[in-house]
Amino acid sequence: MSHPNPNELYDGAVDHRGDALPYLSKSAKNMKMEELLQTPMPTYSGSTPGSYVWTKVLYWICRRISAVQFRTQEATGISNIPLDRGTLCCAWHTNGILDALQITLKHPKHFVLGARHDLVTRPMLGWWTRKMAVQPVVRKAELLRGGCSEEEANFLNGRSLLTLASGIAHGFGCVLFPEGTSHNNSYMLRFRTGPVRTVLAAGALASSLDKELPVIVPLGLHFRVREHFRTDVWVEYGEPIQVTKSDIPQELIDAVANGSWSEPPAEIVFEMRDKLRLEMEPLTPNVAEWEEHRALHLLGHVEQRRQNNPPNTWRKEVLAARDIQHRIVKQDRVIVNDEPKPDDITHPIIKPAISAAQILEDSGLDGRDLNSKGTDLRFANLSKLPVSLARSGAFLASLPLFLLSLTPQLVLGRLLGDSTDEGVDARTSYQFLAAMFGSLLIWPIASTIAVVIAALQEARISEIIDLDWTNMLGEGAFFNFIMFFVAWLFFMPLFWISGRLSSLAWDDYTYFRKFVIRLRMKKSTRQNLKALLNNIHEEISKI
Repeated sequence: MSHPNPNELYDGAVDHRGDALPYLSKSAKNMKMEELLQTPMPTYSGSTPGSYVWTKVLYWICRRISAVQFRTQEATGISNIPLDRGTLCCAWHTNGILDALQITLKHPKHFVLGARHDLVTRPMLGWWTRKMAVQPVVRKAELLRGGCSEEEANFLNGRSLLTLASGIAHGFGCVLFPEGTSHNNSYMLRFRTGPVRTVLAAGALASSLDKELPVIVPLGLHFRVREHFRTDVWVEYGEPIQVTKSDIPQELIDAVANGSWSEPPAEIVFEMRDKLRLEMEPLTPNVAEWEEHRALHLLGHVEQRRQNNPPNTWRKEVLAARDIQHRIVKQDRVIVNDEPKPDDITHPIIKPAISAAQILEDSGLDGRDLNSKGTDLRFANLSKLPVSLARSGAFLASLPLFLLSLTPQLVLGRLLGDSTDEGVDARTSYQFLAAMFGSLLIWPIASTIAVVIAALQEARISEIIDLDWTNMLGEGAFFNFIMFFVAWLFFMPLFWISGRLSSLAWDDYTYFRKFVIRLRMKKSTRQNLKALLNNIHEEISKI
C-alpha cells in the first residue's frame, strides 16, 4: 500500500508564518464541537487523572500488545525524572499514537493527556480516551481550514491548556509534541509554543499552590523502522530542564490562580522553546534525508566492527550512528526553528555509505547483516537453530488458537493501517488500535466458538484426556455451565500465548528470510557492496 504523501495533498493552506498546514484526514476534518465541550475533566486527588480502574486496564493491555508488536523495547534515563514534581515530556513526533504510548508506558508516573480533537470523539477510541480524561486540542490546521470558529478553538484550547497545566502542577506527567503534528521527515519541524506556554502555566499554578516547580524532559524516540511489525524501539529520557521562578511572571501566577490565563512574555517563551530544541536535536536523527540516516547507521556498524565491538542492541546502534554523525558533521548548536531542515552531509565518506546502505535497503537488509569485519555479508548463526525450531513447533501447535483469535485482528489491522489517509506515520497506530480493540471485541467471540467446539467434541476430548472434563467441578447442569464458563475464561490467556508465539516465530522467519537474501544476492551486487565497504573502511580511518 502506498500511503498518501502530505506534500502531494497540499491544498495551499498556510499558517501565519507561511508554512504549509498539515494535511487533514477525514477524521480530523470531522469536528464535533458539542461533544468536545463535554469532555470529562481530570481529577488530581488520586494516583490517576482519569478512571483508576480503566487506566490500569488500559496500561495492562497496552503492555501486552507492545510485547508482541515490538521485538525489543528499552528505556534509559528514567532516573533523570524527578518524582517530587510534575514533568512535561517533549519528543519529536513521527509515529502517531505510538509515540505518546511509548513515553507513558515507560514513565514512572501516570499522565494527564492532551490529544488531537478527533481522538476524543471517535466511536470506540473516544470512549476510552474520555475515561482517561484526555483533553482535546484544536490545531491551526483545523482552525484555519474552517473546522471551527476562532472563538471556539481559543476556548477549547485554553481550557485544555489550563487543565494539562493543572495536572502537571499537581505532580503528574504530561506529553506534548512541540512540532504539533506527526510527520515523515528525518528532522524536526518548526516548534510551536504550546508546550512551553503549558509548562509555564503549570509552574505558575505550582507556585501559587506552594508546590515544586515542574521540569521539561526532552526525549529521544528511536524506532528502527517505525511502520514495521516487530521493530525495535528505544525511549531515551534526556536531562530535565528546570522551570525557575524567574521564568514565571507574577501576572501569570495571579491569572492561573483565578482559573484564567495571561500570556507570558514572548521573550521567555521563545528562549525556553529554543533551549528545548537545542536539547532535543541530538536525540533525533537530525539529517536532511532518511538516506543519510541509514548511511550513518551503516557507518556505525562498520566502525564498531573495526573495534571488535559490534552493536548487539538497537540502542547501541543508535549511539554508534550518533558518534559517527558528531565526528563528520559540524555541530553548530544554533537555533534553526525558522529553517529546520539540516544541510546535506558533505563529508566524503557519506556518498559510499549512502550507496552501500541503499543496496542493503533495497534487499531488505541493514548493518546487522554485515560480517564481523564489516567487509561483506555474514553467514547464518546456526547456534540459534534449536531455539528457532522449538519456538516454531510451539507456534504450530497453537495454530488453531491463533487462526481463531489473532487472524481477524491481523486482517483488521492490515486493512486499517493500509487504508488510512494519514500517511505512513499513522500505520502502526491503527494496527495497535486494531490489536487493542480487537482483543476486547474478537476474543470473547473466539472464546465462545472454542467452547462450543469443545462442547460438541466433549466425548472425544474426554476420551483423549481420560477424564470427563465437563464434570470436573461436579455433576449437573449448573456445574456443567460453570465449567464451560471457566473454559471460556481459560481460552483468553491461551489466545495471548498463541499471539506471543506467533511473534517469536515471525522473528525466526525474518531471520531465515534475511539469510536466504544474503545467500542469493546477485554476484555483481555483492561485489559492488564489498567495494563500497572497502572504500568506507579507507575513509573511516581518517575521521
